[in-house]
Amino acid sequence: MTDLKQQQQLQRDHHMMHRALLLARRGVMTTRPNPAVGCVITVNHRVVAEGWHHQAGEPHAEVHALRVAGQQAKGATAYVTLEPCSHMGRTPPCSDALIEAGIARVVVAMQDPNPRVSGNGVKRLKDAGVVVEVGVLEAAAERLNPGFISRMTLQRPWLTLKMATSLDGKTALSDGRSQWITSAEARSDVQFYRAQADAILSGAATVLADNPKLTVRVEQWPKSRQLPEPLKQPVRIIIDSQHRVSDDARLFDSPAPVWLVRTTPGNASRHPHCHELIVSADKNGKVCLKALMVELANREINQLWTECGANLAGALIEQQLCDRLMIYSSEQILGHQGRSVIDMAEPINLACAPRFKIIDRRQVGPDQRLVAVPHTQD
Repeated sequence: MTDLKQQQQLQRDHHMMHRALLLARRGVMTTRPNPAVGCVITVNHRVVAEGWHHQAGEPHAEVHALRVAGQQAKGATAYVTLEPCSHMGRTPPCSDALIEAGIARVVVAMQDPNPRVSGNGVKRLKDAGVVVEVGVLEAAAERLNPGFISRMTLQRPWLTLKMATSLDGKTALSDGRSQWITSAEARSDVQFYRAQADAILSGAATVLADNPKLTVRVEQWPKSRQLPEPLKQPVRIIIDSQHRVSDDARLFDSPAPVWLVRTTPGNASRHPHCHELIVSADKNGKVCLKALMVELANREINQLWTECGANLAGALIEQQLCDRLMIYSSEQILGHQGRSVIDMAEPINLACAPRFKIIDRRQVGPDQRLVAVPHTQD
């Protein structure tokens, strides 16, 4: 193939993979614990079929696209945002479906981080005579499923720490009053990100102080965003090592599951959707956060959205468990007696302080939303 033809082919591959990534995004809030995946099938550079993964347990993106393509799949090219699976999971292997349909070429954005698949799907296709190329728009595909990748490679969920602060970095008045520091627009924006999470993590202190529901509020859903169907409410996970959360908390007004995390068993809740997670204690007798993350990964939690008090926020940052900070900053100034948003030990010197890189800053109503990631992710 000449250099010009190679360049033209690469441009077409990028264009079609971009289209597949856009399709995959439709499932970001509905596929958990599976990754969001998109597929485009072309014949002579013309799109003949598209598909995306809707929900766990339902056909994968490749199967949806193959059904639309029908006989046109024979000799066609398939663009897939994630390596086709090669094992029997909730559904049959997609690599087999592509082979049986007669697909001649498969372009894959990224290799599947799942050790049950990783490389095996590509090998299966190649062994059947299918031409396979991997790595087209790989970085974009990785950004699509950070939680799934984290669970498979680090054995822990991808954790976002959300905070609402005044302009001077306070989260409440000295007496604990905090409703509302940020605007209705900011609270609406939060619903979109809550809906992307498998679970919402908080602490017993926050439950006792604010008595939140920690659900995705349909009535507050941003008008500029499409409401996912079906809307899957995240699991509410509450660290409650002192057994302080009672059955009359507003958490239990919703049928979405509540997991109470403790180091020792407590009295059984009267709510059927409430479960107890027993994890090991750290040296201070509190819930070991790293052990909790492993337990949540084992329970197929990909993305963890965290709304909590200053102590838990500080502990998550100190133990390097925070993958993304999302800070909503209001116009208010609360003064030096206001409550801090993060409570953690002072670093020995400035060089030792945890550092986060700001990757996005934008206006949300009268407030600002700042997004930052640890510098170690560079």
